[in-house]
Amino acid sequence: MGMFESEKEVSVLSSVYGEENLAKEQARYEHLVTKFKECFGEGEVDFFSAPGRTEILGNHTDHNHGKVLTASIAMDTIAAARKNGTSLVHVISEGYKAITIDLENLDSECKCKGTLSLLIGMFECAIKKGYKVEGFDAYITTEVIGAAGVSSSASFEMLICAIMNYFSNEGKIDYVEYAKIGQYAEHEYWLKQSGLLDQMACAVGGVIAIDFKEEMPKVEKVEFGYDKLGYDLIIVNTGKGHADLSEEYSAVPVEMKRAAKGFGKEVLADVDEKEFMENLNKVREEAGDRAVMRALHFFAEQKRVDTAVKAIKEEDYATFLSCITKSGNSSWKWLQNCFATKDETEQAVPVALALTELFIEEEGRGYCRVHGGGFAGVIAAVLPKDLTPKYVEMMTPYMGEENIYVMQIRQTGAVHLEM
Repeated sequence: MGMFESEKEVSVLSSVYGEENLAKEQARYEHLVTKFKECFGEGEVDFFSAPGRTEILGNHTDHNHGKVLTASIAMDTIAAARKNGTSLVHVISEGYKAITIDLENLDSECKCKGTLSLLIGMFECAIKKGYKVEGFDAYITTEVIGAAGVSSSASFEMLICAIMNYFSNEGKIDYVEYAKIGQYAEHEYWLKQSGLLDQMACAVGGVIAIDFKEEMPKVEKVEFGYDKLGYDLIIVNTGKGHADLSEEYSAVPVEMKRAAKGFGKEVLADVDEKEFMENLNKVREEAGDRAVMRALHFFAEQKRVDTAVKAIKEEDYATFLSCITKSGNSSWKWLQNCFATKDETEQAVPVALALTELFIEEEGRGYCRVHGGGFAGVIAAVLPKDLTPKYVEMMTPYMGEENIYVMQIRQTGAVHLEM
């Protein structure tokens, strides 16, 4: 019998990835364990997986404690890992330099240095929260597209949380805490003012509606998949990542919060929309026009999330799908996160959206939107399955076939795989 061919292993891999992907995943995990043992030696190994995510609705609302509809996708980051009985954490991400961190000597000055800073921030936060962190060795590979709006960083963060939880905390860390640990690291060590959407979606799995208004976000599982409607989710990577766009990205929550400040509130979720509209001119003077536009997007997006969740529950899928395009248009026109103002001649995302809109108009079916944090990265198209091959063929000369991903929603979040 080969590796990952036992009844239990086949069952676990099939449940997470689907029987149709079993052979591919068996080969992938065999590669993972082989590389782990090359780097760290023979012995027992545990396996972990955390997906990327797709944003359905709620673009740039989480950081102002708004509502989102999001889902994990069938692209994941996986790890082979084991405890090493020391205070040292050794992490090797395939294709990158090995990282070693001493848990007894965390460098709190190590800011904006990629994965090293992120890991230090996560371990620091976990320890501050009273959780146990012990030394481990991990070899990690990923299928999640980097710097492209499907949360490669959050997928990595939630994977590390799953490792810490299983090895040292007996499964006591819940998904909200996972998300807050990842957010802390991004805020404090990447200086990126992110919300909790990405982390929650990667941690929980499946389609979820989240309301971030309270300290403990309300998470509701929503029974839904594009497959059920006969549609595909297609992610198109425009080829321009947002790794160097933290300033543009962070300006969105900052400006929204500036708009809220005029009402004595910290975030827009606590501002009454009617009161906002009655005082709009005053907000324009105090916070600026772009802050007003971004606040208007926030209020409209809140209502769209409610409309979409209600429509899914009532199986009114035409209404749900129309919300996707409306949200995308709001992001483009009101939120203004489709290109970076520091280089406004570079507009890969608008080009991809324009081509997709022309295709949808010609076919008379389909929906599209900017995807993720924006300013660069990816777009999402939701198309009837019979149109998918034609769309891929149309977009290939412009974006490259290797940058077009037809994907499904995954029901499993960040987990230890019991194999």
